[in-house]
Amino acid sequence: MGKKILIVDDSTIMRKMIGTTLREAHHEVVGEAKDGITAIAMYKETRPDVVTMDITMRGMDGFAAASEILDFDNQAKVIFLSNLNQADYCEKARQLGAKGYLNKQATSEILELIERL
Repeated sequence: MGKKILIVDDSTIMRKMIGTTLREAHHEVVGEAKDGITAIAMYKETRPDVVTMDITMRGMDGFAAASEILDFDNQAKVIFLSNLNQADYCEKARQLGAKGYLNKQATSEILELIERL
């Protein structure tokens, strides 16, 4: 059974690519946000099973948004998807309580992680 997923990324192209990948794997995309502030509001409204979160976004970055989402719901499942150097950000994501940190291009790894959650 597919999961309800909120996609958060400032790039329209990346949101579409991630959404297509998730839908093809029979997941339901319940929303797409281009910044952290919108992501928090959409999380509260849609209550997704999983959030895919970009890091660098205008206004509020992914770490700040994830922190607020996890403060609101400590059971939230946030996965960071980024093209930034994994070594530099993976530990910060783990400390926040994220369920993973993966490269945006690692489609099979993203789907495997979502299935395990």
